[in-house]
Amino acid sequence: MYGSTILATLLGASSVFAAPAWPQVRSELINTVGKEAVSDYFNLLAQKTDAAKLLSFAPSCDVSKAQIPTVSATPLPTPAAGLVLKHVAIGRGTQNYTCDTATPTAAPVANGALATLFNASCIAASYPDLLHLLPQLALQFDLPATTSSTDEKMGPTNLLVSGKHFFTNTTTPFFNLDTTRSQLGEAPCSKLNATNAPANAPKGRQGEAAVPWLRLSANPGATGNLQQVYRVETAGGSAPATCAGMPAQFEVQYAAEYWFYAAP
Repeated sequence: MYGSTILATLLGASSVFAAPAWPQVRSELINTVGKEAVSDYFNLLAQKTDAAKLLSFAPSCDVSKAQIPTVSATPLPTPAAGLVLKHVAIGRGTQNYTCDTATPTAAPVANGALATLFNASCIAASYPDLLHLLPQLALQFDLPATTSSTDEKMGPTNLLVSGKHFFTNTTTPFFNLDTTRSQLGEAPCSKLNATNAPANAPKGRQGEAAVPWLRLSANPGATGNLQQVYRVETAGGSAPATCAGMPAQFEVQYAAEYWFYAAP
């Protein structure tokens, strides 16, 4: 059976409802869009597994073959000339916001994000249709209480931690791709471009719209030759239109694909 090594990274649990300590499917999502997302993922995975039995060759983990998604309201500019794809990850975490509770009609203010990154490079190279289901799938599962260990896996898959995403201040997203497993670099970034997610992008747990797709540029001090980062295929994460009924600080669950480009 060919292709099994890569597909095995997506076979983390024989049954999503077997109730291991992690992952746990959100009970309130069962029989709703959450259950459909889980079902769609496992149905496609089963099809890929059956098809792999008939292959006469083994799909390779060649990240250079991966093609970044471009279907959005207004496509983002392509990566700068000369850059090469270095890593693809699924980010799972929260978009963070603040509110002026004295002004309910005010709009929430973005206050950074915090996410764990899971290595999806081989999936991006060989099974892009499965890759694009992963953000919505990841959103149906709570992160473990701590993801400090690089042995943590994403939801019902075997995708392992490849880094962290956080903000060093209100305007500087930071990506750390250095772990005990691999050292791919670190990058403080600045936003170059943004575009709305597609109208049919997966919504969040409470019906929140998907956050925009982004193209970021690495700032001076980045390592690993990292130059540009894309956030695409977003799921959830957007704040409500106003602060009515919201606390001074709150989080919205989200997931997304992150594509990292570097100088050769």
